[in-house]
Amino acid sequence: MLVMNPIHLQTLLTIVDEGSFEDAAYVLGISPSAVSQRIKALEKTVGRLLLRRGTPVSATEAGEVLMQAARRMALLQAETMANLKERIATIPLSVAINADSLATWFPPVLARVASWDAVTLTLRIEDESHSLNLLRRGDVLGAVTRDPHPAPGCDAIELGTMRYVSVANPWLLDKYTTDGQVDWEAMPALRFGPRDGLQDEGLKTHVQKTHHEPDNAQPIMRRISQIPSAEAFTEATRVGLGWSLLPLQHAQPLLMSGDVVRLDDTILDVPLYWHRWRLESPALEKLTTAVQTAAQTLQQ
Repeated sequence: MLVMNPIHLQTLLTIVDEGSFEDAAYVLGISPSAVSQRIKALEKTVGRLLLRRGTPVSATEAGEVLMQAARRMALLQAETMANLKERIATIPLSVAINADSLATWFPPVLARVASWDAVTLTLRIEDESHSLNLLRRGDVLGAVTRDPHPAPGCDAIELGTMRYVSVANPWLLDKYTTDGQVDWEAMPALRFGPRDGLQDEGLKTHVQKTHHEPDNAQPIMRRISQIPSAEAFTEATRVGLGWSLLPLQHAQPLLMSGDVVRLDDTILDVPLYWHRWRLESPALEKLTTAVQTAAQTLQQ
């Protein structure tokens, strides 16, 4: 029977979370060589290479499997210590979420978690098309994602739909409009990050409508500004740095003030789902309830 040392599993988890052996050693209060010895012992136990030595250090496929076990174990151990009234115990909750959700409907979750004893919350910002990968790897306990299909060992709960509209500063739209036709390929665009699929979807839709392009045509964006902050992204749209797809909740005040205008009547609906590990954890159950409650403001 394969028996893994829980201390070695915790060391593996800390290395991946911190990104290096040196930083993990600092967090654990041991030397880097001791960290390395623990990982070598764990790799010998399972007979697999568990880490890719790089910057940052990342888990191999086998390492990701062990990370899932390690994070579950850390959560259950923390909850057990809390039940025993150990004051030093903290219950770690980690969530992958897209920036738009964090800036719109998710903040009430933060208020709920703030009222819980001995809980820490770590948020990982990731595009909703990719956040499920963090859950599969064991980086987080829960994730907000567009994918309705649960990962192995996880449950998926439908939350609702975020609505997006195409908007731009009025002078920017006028500058790139000729005889009533918008030059979508020339007009500057905004993107949150390199894996922002929403902007590509929006541009592709507009180009196909205007030029009757086939569905598999790839959009060409000549000028793209990357703004990795939901608040700054909205401001960049307002001042005319580029056109964008904004959550309706962020777009409405700007539309009412005249700072931006709708580019068309198209509404892009993005369904969102809450994925969480299938784990009997009171803290994870409370977090799931808080997420579902906050998501009631989404389009149902």
